[in-house]
Amino acid sequence: MAVQPRVVGKRRTTITALPLYYSGNLLMKQRKEKNFKKYYGELRGATLFLYKDDTQDTYTEKLDLEALKSMELDSPYQKKEPTIFTLKLKTEEVQLKMDNPDRGEEWRGHILTVIKKEIPSKLQLLPGQMLQLQDILAQEKRRNTPLPRPPLPTRPSFLLSASTSTSSSPPPTKDEPDRAPDVPACFFNVTRAEAERMLEANPEYGGIILRPSTLANNYALTLRQLIPSGSVMKNYRVAATDSGFVIELETPVNVSSLNDVLKYFLEKTEYRLHPYMSSQPYDTRIDVSPAPVNTSLKTPKTKIVPKAQVAPMLRSNTKEELPPPDKAAGGEYAIPDDHIPDNHNKKLVQLDDELRKVLKTRRNTLDPEAEEEKVYENQTKDKPHTVQWTNKKAAM
Repeated sequence: MAVQPRVVGKRRTTITALPLYYSGNLLMKQRKEKNFKKYYGELRGATLFLYKDDTQDTYTEKLDLEALKSMELDSPYQKKEPTIFTLKLKTEEVQLKMDNPDRGEEWRGHILTVIKKEIPSKLQLLPGQMLQLQDILAQEKRRNTPLPRPPLPTRPSFLLSASTSTSSSPPPTKDEPDRAPDVPACFFNVTRAEAERMLEANPEYGGIILRPSTLANNYALTLRQLIPSGSVMKNYRVAATDSGFVIELETPVNVSSLNDVLKYFLEKTEYRLHPYMSSQPYDTRIDVSPAPVNTSLKTPKTKIVPKAQVAPMLRSNTKEELPPPDKAAGGEYAIPDDHIPDNHNKKLVQLDDELRKVLKTRRNTLDPEAEEEKVYENQTKDKPHTVQWTNKKAAM
């Protein structure tokens, strides 16, 4: 069961959002090939999609006509003769063949109108077909017109004063060039391989990177474009001159600054790409700082007691001698034996000897008194320096 054309058309629009300008059967071959192959072609925007037949959902090949250099008619317009065009693209040459010359003229008019953004002057078409080309031209111009951007908000006064201040600029880093001050934010000091790796790893950051070239005083621009078959990387050289910069295309483009270089590529890609700028993380929480412990304005300062720098005192094992006590007045207290003067001791010894002699004499005369002598001797043995007198009624 054949698929309805309306269903096929809806499926094809899911592959690309480009508007459909013209479609029909045609033959195509490479310049070096001998035989043509039959295709069903659709001109969507500036891209020619080729299908095996009108029921196929996915295209087999496609030709990017933006890189079209020229479109030559190999045979003049003749009825009942096939029409053959040679399309010289940037990397290849292909030939298109239409068995019906009228169909070939319509193909030529639509392709040149879309690519050159103007209707060719010499076309053998009917008035209705010319009106159709005018509608296509107006639609293509509206589609390629960049959308107006909203105005930027007014900068605060403190930012204006900071930007106009004469403070010295910081030294250039690795990601900044050493020369022009108006370098775009998408400039990175990386190689071609590193730039392509950055664009492929983070497509959400952007699709254009400006970088230094391998040649001195030159720059390069790497961009990543999305096509129905996937993503492609393209690199362009930008040469620095005394008057500005030159974008080395098939037709060189002169601009005055690197920002103009970036602006040119944005316009040519219809603002479908934007410069590569890595995103900066933002905080999502607000933490409350704890209140200080002491909120007094006059917080007493803790005094720091200096430590002594004197060596610790060593205790001796010897007993400390105390000073002698004061002398008792009026013979109120007895003098300790340890503190009796030597002269006093001598006198006591002498008196003791005299008493002994007297007692010995009396003992010899009186026997009953011998018992007293023994008592005296016993008392004087314990206290040799203390003399106790016992008054007797006996006569001396």
